[in-house]
Amino acid sequence: METSTRRTSVPSSQGPLAGADPLDAVGPAFSRLRRASALNAETQVSRKDMTRTLVLNIAEEGPEEDGQEITVGVVAERLAVDPSVASRMVTDCISAGYLVRAASQQDGRRTILQMTDEGMDMLAAFRRHQRAAFEFITRDWPEEERLQFARLLIKYVDSVAEARHAPAGG
Repeated sequence: METSTRRTSVPSSQGPLAGADPLDAVGPAFSRLRRASALNAETQVSRKDMTRTLVLNIAEEGPEEDGQEITVGVVAERLAVDPSVASRMVTDCISAGYLVRAASQQDGRRTILQMTDEGMDMLAAFRRHQRAAFEFITRDWPEEERLQFARLLIKYVDSVAEARHAPAGG
């Protein structure tokens, strides 16, 4: 009888990051998390909808600074993509009915982005999917660990946002 050394499903306690220093493993873990973010917990999320939610989240989050408005340039900056890529992403959201272009109240020559009711509905549906995925993934965790992980992840993301605005080297 032949045995295979190929792994098909590896529990996290024995996965590729199992023996690594946790602080060294966190970066690769985030990469693995990003690749698995479309987990089919409720209904399949298309690649297009995953991309659309990136843009819609920015529109919903709104300005990060006083006087800032949500424009294609802001979308490009926050997603760290070329403005032409951001423009295509925004145009797709507009074509889908999730965003509209409007005149800036600060500078009538500038075009800003506003979310439509359909965009808010789409984002709400995606958030339900994310919660279902989280609940599915952590279904065997004690409730306190689930809540602690959620709180710490939110704290981490908030700290990332603060670090983006901190002076370089400080």
